[in-house]
Amino acid sequence: MILETTVKSLNSLAFAVVMVLIIMSSGCLQSSTNARADNIASLNGTGPIQAHYSPGDITRMSTTAIEQANASFNTIVNTPPEQRTFNNTVLEFDRVISDYLDAVQPLALMGYVYPDTEISAEGMSAEEANQIFKTATYSRRDLYDAMTGQVPRTTEESRLYNVTIREFKRNGLNLPEDRLSLVRAKKANLSGLESQFTANLNNDDTKLEFTAEELSGVPASSLATFNQTTTGNYIVTLKYPDYLAVMTYAVNNETRKKMYAANLNRQADKNIALLEEAIVLREKIAKELGYNTWADYQLDGRMAENSSSVMAFLSSMKEPLMEKNKSELAELLEIKKKLDPNATAIDPWDIAYLLEKQQKDQYDYDKEKVREYFPLDSVLQGIFSTYGSLFGIQFDKVKSTQVWSPEVQLFRVSNQSDNSTIGYLYFDLFPREGKYDHFCENTLIRGRMKDGTYAVPVVAIIGNVHAPNGDIPSLLTPDEIETILHETGHAMHDILTTAPYGTLSGTNTEMDFVETPSQTLEEWAWDPQVLESLSGHYTNTTQKIPSELITKIIAARDVGLGNEYSNMLAYSLEDMRFHSAEGPVNTTDVWFQTYKEILGMEPLAGTHQPATFGHLMGAYDAGYYGYLWSKVYALNIVNDFKNAGMTNRTEGMKFRQEILAKGNMVDGNEILMNFLGTKPGVEALYQRLGITVPQITS
Repeated sequence: MILETTVKSLNSLAFAVVMVLIIMSSGCLQSSTNARADNIASLNGTGPIQAHYSPGDITRMSTTAIEQANASFNTIVNTPPEQRTFNNTVLEFDRVISDYLDAVQPLALMGYVYPDTEISAEGMSAEEANQIFKTATYSRRDLYDAMTGQVPRTTEESRLYNVTIREFKRNGLNLPEDRLSLVRAKKANLSGLESQFTANLNNDDTKLEFTAEELSGVPASSLATFNQTTTGNYIVTLKYPDYLAVMTYAVNNETRKKMYAANLNRQADKNIALLEEAIVLREKIAKELGYNTWADYQLDGRMAENSSSVMAFLSSMKEPLMEKNKSELAELLEIKKKLDPNATAIDPWDIAYLLEKQQKDQYDYDKEKVREYFPLDSVLQGIFSTYGSLFGIQFDKVKSTQVWSPEVQLFRVSNQSDNSTIGYLYFDLFPREGKYDHFCENTLIRGRMKDGTYAVPVVAIIGNVHAPNGDIPSLLTPDEIETILHETGHAMHDILTTAPYGTLSGTNTEMDFVETPSQTLEEWAWDPQVLESLSGHYTNTTQKIPSELITKIIAARDVGLGNEYSNMLAYSLEDMRFHSAEGPVNTTDVWFQTYKEILGMEPLAGTHQPATFGHLMGAYDAGYYGYLWSKVYALNIVNDFKNAGMTNRTEGMKFRQEILAKGNMVDGNEILMNFLGTKPGVEALYQRLGITVPQITS
């Protein structure tokens, strides 16, 4: 499962400029002290997953995994009815599908990260084959019949049974065989469209050429990372570090406009058609399955339950967010008029540039100087220390030959109490050609009970920050720190799970709950004590960031908050409008209408933002609202931490045990009630936004 960072979690400044850079377990519940089977042992200490491949390897391994899983499923089906038990049907199904996913998820990852294009293409094909296989599996009537009616013996088994059977029903087991076959075929076609869309964005190599004068204002540290032509011009990619530097600092309006347009037109000639075909196909599948819309189909079984409740939630936020954004745009226009007395309106490519000006004017600090206090290694060690304090764990770097690129780092995660291994965590954080160009967390091996012990989870965090340049290490902005905390929040959800079943462990929760832990832990980036602990000037890491600078950074965070959340609202509405429509959708028109309605600015003619909206072809279709939805939950949890202390071990262990450990063994609503002691209210979100809304109800 690939969990992508919402553009929001890059904070308002990056949110305004990135514009969605795509995207990319039997028995009773075990305690966190259970012995875990160390996956690394089977690889002679070289690494928890295979990371080096020759041409043909991934295709062969993917095919073998499918064949083995189908053989095991056939064994379940061929067991005589009188000999079927819960163990050899439902529990065996969970074992087989989990073994299969453990085999193929590392292969699919290579489609996003492997430096060799031939191997990478095999990885993308393996991901597409995986989606087709899962669709075929969960629409097998013989498997459904073999498991239906089996009697669970424990609460945990009841949960597994109910979730598993519901997934089969959602895939059309109530349909006659001819219509079920049609749904299978349409879903297989849909998987192909989604994989191609993602591959197109991963392989995008758009570059723009600018003179030094056109890049006036861009920091020397960023210019030093750009390639140059023989004439001295700069070659700028659309990778996140390049794009953000130009959009934030380039004085030349036309330079920013060109970058903005190029970013929103990435792969538009291919991806718009793929997305629009997928939307129509999804609607047809939903109708076949008995749902009014694809949104209603996707929301069945989630916390929101149906599209009406999602639209009511989003609609309730429109007026307060639009008013806040309107007032912010008025402030930015005044700043723009000081630079250009003839200015009459704000353009989308102005936002990041003007927000930076506003932050500098109001809080008087140099962001480039701030980055010097946050070298990547110091930040990671600080995050590890913070999580260690909260969750009673530690991180140790592993020297491994099993990394797909030399800059990838691998860490072993263990309990402080007994040094027992509880997980492995890969970090792949620097841009390179052909690599996934945003941030995401990838589940490679699920935690679960297996062969009498608890299998060790393995996850990978993929990101794109400035790579080291000469003697200068990778230096992070506070927004990038928030993003890494967000992704490591997903990683903690996967690594600290104690769910006994692979299909219910870690981040395998309701999609509108899954962002809750990550959006909770990203808030640690804005705690003064934590921020200081992450710092250390790159020339002398014992030199911590001054407290007065921390105060300014945290205060400046709120600049552009209305724009940040209005963008989230616009993306959420765009998604829901796509997937609630009848018939073909002109995605660019819908986006233009939605953007103008919510952001109050004219979109740039000739751009095609939906072509770059990777979430909608990467498992977040009719689900992008989940970032706003789960932010409500996250901020309620954060308020509890603020009362107890952001690094309070008691509160941290409660979060580990009541939320991170549970996976999908309990409904999200019950998890929240158990942790908070009350139903979470939307007031926490409005409080965070500085919005006063009378008579707010949750």
